[in-house]
Amino acid sequence: MTVALVSGIEAVAEAARWMALQLPAQWMWMFISVPLGLWTAWWIARRYAPEVAGDGVPEVIADLTVRGGYVPTRVTWLKTIATSLTLGAGGSAGREGPIVQIGSSVGASFGRWAGLGEDQIRSLVAAGAGAGIGASFNAPIAGMLFAMEVILGGFSIRHLNTVVVASVVAAVTSRTLIGEALTFPVVKYPFGDDPEELLVYAALGLLAVGAGWFFLRALSWFEAISVKLTAVRGWVLPVALGLLVACFGAASVYLSEDFAFLDPPVLGTGQDLVSLILRGGTFAWWVFAGLLVLKVLATSATLGSGASGGAFAPSLFIGAVLGAGFATLLSPVWSPSELEAGAFALVGSAAVFASVARAPLTAILIVFELTQDYGLVLPLMLATALATLLTDLLHRESVYTMGLRRLGVRLPRRSEVDLLDTVHVGDVYSQVPVVLDPSMPLSEAKAHMDRSRHHGLPVVDGERLVGIISVTDILRAGDTSQVADAMTLGPATVTPSTPVSHALERMAALGVGRLPVVAEHETTRLLGMFRREDAVRAYHLALGAETQAQRARDRLRLRTQPDTSFFEFVVPAQSRADGKELSEVAWPEGLTVVSIQRAREVLVPTGGTVIRAGDVLTAFGNETAQSQVGSRLTPVSEMGGEREE
Repeated sequence: MTVALVSGIEAVAEAARWMALQLPAQWMWMFISVPLGLWTAWWIARRYAPEVAGDGVPEVIADLTVRGGYVPTRVTWLKTIATSLTLGAGGSAGREGPIVQIGSSVGASFGRWAGLGEDQIRSLVAAGAGAGIGASFNAPIAGMLFAMEVILGGFSIRHLNTVVVASVVAAVTSRTLIGEALTFPVVKYPFGDDPEELLVYAALGLLAVGAGWFFLRALSWFEAISVKLTAVRGWVLPVALGLLVACFGAASVYLSEDFAFLDPPVLGTGQDLVSLILRGGTFAWWVFAGLLVLKVLATSATLGSGASGGAFAPSLFIGAVLGAGFATLLSPVWSPSELEAGAFALVGSAAVFASVARAPLTAILIVFELTQDYGLVLPLMLATALATLLTDLLHRESVYTMGLRRLGVRLPRRSEVDLLDTVHVGDVYSQVPVVLDPSMPLSEAKAHMDRSRHHGLPVVDGERLVGIISVTDILRAGDTSQVADAMTLGPATVTPSTPVSHALERMAALGVGRLPVVAEHETTRLLGMFRREDAVRAYHLALGAETQAQRARDRLRLRTQPDTSFFEFVVPAQSRADGKELSEVAWPEGLTVVSIQRAREVLVPTGGTVIRAGDVLTAFGNETAQSQVGSRLTPVSEMGGEREE
């Protein structure tokens, strides 16, 4: 599908170039092509599939978290067409976000066709996303990390194998069919041992924070403008913003005599200009600064129009011109070492993408795979870490969580972990019924164990935990008279913050059935005991929390359905609901009763709440449920039967 998307973009771009040659002035092409391309892509999304508008990555995350991995099959070809029209006509965006959604659609469709379960389909959705990135950049490792870090939000082993295989196969296939045309040029920029130069890269990381914040704020601002324009008249939005993008493209041509009207540097994906910079091409620092501002505005306007395109490639473009411009500006006054504009462009690309997407591992690995060299590892790690950390303080949302917010989805990202990782020892450990003294006779200790029905008890000297003794220890001691002679000294312990899964692993490794629980910062102060029965209680607690989380997802899925809303209805006298408990009424599927108004009193209903004639019920449900509720409450007398008892 990557090949199909790249071919589609190139076909539309060739048509735009042909049109430009037919016009009396070449600069006119973008003022016709860009608005037309954005409007057509917007129309496809509005008419056939709203999910094909925008980046594509937030839609995939929403499909995973809200819909159990269901990505419509129509996305595969509609997203390809809409993205080809957007980028080929001159819209400023990237193809990586769309190819993630396209790959996820292919994976989800295959999973449904094969009759797989939800968890297996989730793996295939993530695998399709990773394959899209791996194919687009010829970077399978980065594709795998993007799928795990951004799409799944965690590194689950059960998903990892599928994602890795898909990313590798996709990268090899795209390289075979298209070659190296998909990627940036392989350029190696070794980094010396000069620590002063690391300070310059750290400064670049700080600049990347500003660039990332500017990009995110611009996206938010154009989103707000788009909402206002859509409220006036829908088609005005893509046309008006398309003309604005064309203006930004025309402005970028005037920044340097090396730019031509047929190929404005800020339009399209921007890959050609980034490749030129990495090969050693350079401009004045103010040209780079102008390109940065224009690219941010052009991309924000394109994505705000409702057309199809991603923020991945624009982030790399913004970082490349930021890094190259910074190196160009600083070189005349920097004497300790030579500053390579291409090296700073690579590090800047990674830092800005990490800032915008909050995906530092993906950003670092993409540069490694593009350069096939680890020479810039220290500058990369430093700049991306600073950019990610500081941007998160300034702007809590990434470009992808902003997209989720637009979809009405506000879910905390939950890691794919063992259920018992979510429960801590402090939630379930037991109080100690009795503690033993080191000088206590073994016979008395055995009597305490028999009375408390515990096979092991802690040994405390004063207020300090000194050991633990079990029935097995007493039997093994034989004629030994005191607890101190038979106990296990310095026993393994856990604290209240220890995950139950870790405590169980420790117990299994030691072959014991209990562990003392001690204070966080006072490892000899006994708080209680963690036993096997506490682990069972922890499992039930975690299972209950998982059930509640699933119910929350179900409620969110219901709220995000386009045909659901709140509505009210009155319970007629002698109806099938009159005098019945709420749980006894056969309500239509997809309907939830939220409240009951009885005279001047408002009730929060439970399953046992008795419904009376004249009650005004507020419910939440879809259009089908709303249409059926009336027939379900028809008075029994009108149905020609007797009232049910």
